[in-house]
Amino acid sequence: MKRAVFLDRDGVLNEAMVRSGKPHPPHRMEDFQLLPGVVEACTVLRQAGFYLVVATNQPDVGRGELAREIVERMHTQLCEQLPIDRVEVCYDPGGEQSSEFRKPKPGMLLRAAHALDLNLKSSYMVGDRWRDIDCGHAAGCRTVFIDRGYEEPLREQPDLYATDLLAAATLILSERDMER
Repeated sequence: MKRAVFLDRDGVLNEAMVRSGKPHPPHRMEDFQLLPGVVEACTVLRQAGFYLVVATNQPDVGRGELAREIVERMHTQLCEQLPIDRVEVCYDPGGEQSSEFRKPKPGMLLRAAHALDLNLKSSYMVGDRWRDIDCGHAAGCRTVFIDRGYEEPLREQPDLYATDLLAAATLILSERDMER
């Protein structure tokens, strides 16, 4: 049974730029910085046998506010620094005609699960926004919410709460150990 930890990007793996109480992606490579404990968290999850899949909405590209090549360079850097198995990105700008891949819809998770032959019921979605938690629930995953204190409420309750990715990894591994 292949399991994964699906990871939101901004605010989970790297610093998000918080404006008006909401997180935004960095727009420059020099602002793209991994959060403390991320390398260690990803390493222990990978060593425990979890596939690691980044699932990120990047609507600023779809809106013409951020160049796609910058986002792709950020993802190349992520894959060089972390044991990431796959990166799923939705560039959909949002709004009325959002695609099935834009979180909170589960399209990115479903596509990755199909490509990597993953069991979604044994997998986790880790995120710092309501969209991540709703997406994980819609895909049938357990969910872990990293509370960054943003000014937006959750719509569905997560299965677990954590302060950062390292704490989330500890919770995930603890649950895995309880299953044995």
